[in-house]
Amino acid sequence: MEPSIIAIDLAKRVFQIHYVDPQTGAIHSKALKRAQLVPFFANQPACRVVMEACGSAHHWARTLARLGHDVRLIAAQFVRPFVKSNKNDAADAAAIWEAAQRPGMRFVAVKTEDQQAMLALHRIRQQLVRVRIMQINQLRGLLYEFGIVLPQGRRPSIEAAKAALALLDDQFPVMLMDSLQDQLSRLRTLDEQIERLERRIQEWRRNDEACRRISEIPGLVFLPRRPRYR
Repeated sequence: MEPSIIAIDLAKRVFQIHYVDPQTGAIHSKALKRAQLVPFFANQPACRVVMEACGSAHHWARTLARLGHDVRLIAAQFVRPFVKSNKNDAADAAAIWEAAQRPGMRFVAVKTEDQQAMLALHRIRQQLVRVRIMQINQLRGLLYEFGIVLPQGRRPSIEAAKAALALLDDQFPVMLMDSLQDQLSRLRTLDEQIERLERRIQEWRRNDEACRRISEIPGLVFLPRRPRYR
């Protein structure tokens, strides 16, 4: 007999459960508080648990897999067509259960904690790079109002800004000069933070077996994505 399937609509505090009794065909739909979720599945026989691949899904997939369940994650775009009524937690859980029944359904691989940690580092770096670009563009625009045109590129523009502020120290209002120096200080801090993140990412890549195997493929070169500056 195929294992029974239990669908979960994930949330922060209240989780919606949907499943069908394989013997009687009775439909069960119930809400569980966060503290009740693990005890509920700890008392269930081994079954297939399906969830939408959304926030915290990989955490719960690892947690429930340790209890002996077969956990599958479904991408949101494959669940959406099966929502039959107004969107709510119960309808979403039923849609997840329906989607899991489809032959040939593609599932999302469950990430390990290390893989999620590395993705988190990339997201943090991406945000810091975006903030750095915004800071540089603002500095470029502020100095342009005083007739100073900074060159293209991050490092050349920062060095040119430093040189311009040193030459025009006595021509700028003191309050503006102090604020521009603070801006440069923030850019130095961002550079240091991004550099530390990149070192951690490179260290992980050197120690990860899959990354080492990929990097050994002839002709494959890892190139960082270069942001555009105006």
